[in-house]
Amino acid sequence: MILIVAEYLDGKLAKSTLEMVTAARETGREGPVTILVLGQNVAGVATEAAAFADQVLVADSASLAQYNAETWAAAAAQIAQEGEAHTVIIGGSRSGREYAPRVAVKLDAPYLEDVISLSGSGTGLKAQRYTYLARVTETVEAGGPVIVVSAKPGLFAAAAPAAQPGEQYDVDLELPTSRVTVTGRNVEKSSRVALAEADIIVTGGRGVGNAENFSKYVEPLADNLGAGVGATRAVVDAGWRPYAEQVGQTGKTVQPGAYIALGVSGAVQHLSGMGKSKYIVAINKDAEAPIFKVADYGIVGDVNEIVPALIEASKR
Repeated sequence: MILIVAEYLDGKLAKSTLEMVTAARETGREGPVTILVLGQNVAGVATEAAAFADQVLVADSASLAQYNAETWAAAAAQIAQEGEAHTVIIGGSRSGREYAPRVAVKLDAPYLEDVISLSGSGTGLKAQRYTYLARVTETVEAGGPVIVVSAKPGLFAAAAPAAQPGEQYDVDLELPTSRVTVTGRNVEKSSRVALAEADIIVTGGRGVGNAENFSKYVEPLADNLGAGVGATRAVVDAGWRPYAEQVGQTGKTVQPGAYIALGVSGAVQHLSGMGKSKYIVAINKDAEAPIFKVADYGIVGDVNEIVPALIEASKR
């Protein structure tokens, strides 16, 4: 069995879960692709997940109402042992990176972290991942009765639905008493599509000029295109935009159909987070900016002069 721990938000399956299904299928390993849904009142998520998996295991409990690394790790490890899973795939989100190593420890299993490709290799797995600020792609292999993997978000294609929905089964868990209590959670609300789910992303860099210009240029263009809004690390460090919008090595990795970079120089750390986009459009007044080396379409010019024309065109 290949066990995937579902990621979801506001009762809707996250794109990262579909990416993990693709990763699971690419291994070519035997056994059903199984999605484990943890939480409370998750029937809708389970039904959505069934369209992509051979089977769905549902742990619906009040003790799982809030994410907790200890309980999530214990739950995933228990189901992996009971189901004799040979592969456990967990999303490379912030929470996934927190509890995935714990699952590996509980299972006494090797751990392949932040992988960008995955394939079967004899009785084990072969994976690739970025290192040295994404300048190098290294290949790693692991073997053993069970292997734990975290998949880097945005690097695998989202899976298509299976020929027929998988069966759903309720499971009972023996969860330990958590030593950590969540006392509060702040969720940033936005009317725009989330970066991880967006098919179009408009990102601003230092070349936008200031925080006010984000409101004048980046946001209107994104809104007209139904796009997500991204930012470079320099912009976030300057306090112009929130960290939730940061794209790059220390932010989010995205793979939209179109990535529009406004005033983005194209540092290697940023490219590692968006370089797999299907089409990249760059606008920068510096003709030697590194972003033009990866762009499919480029305009050399001032963002403040060019973007207003794009905004007007996007209205039509």
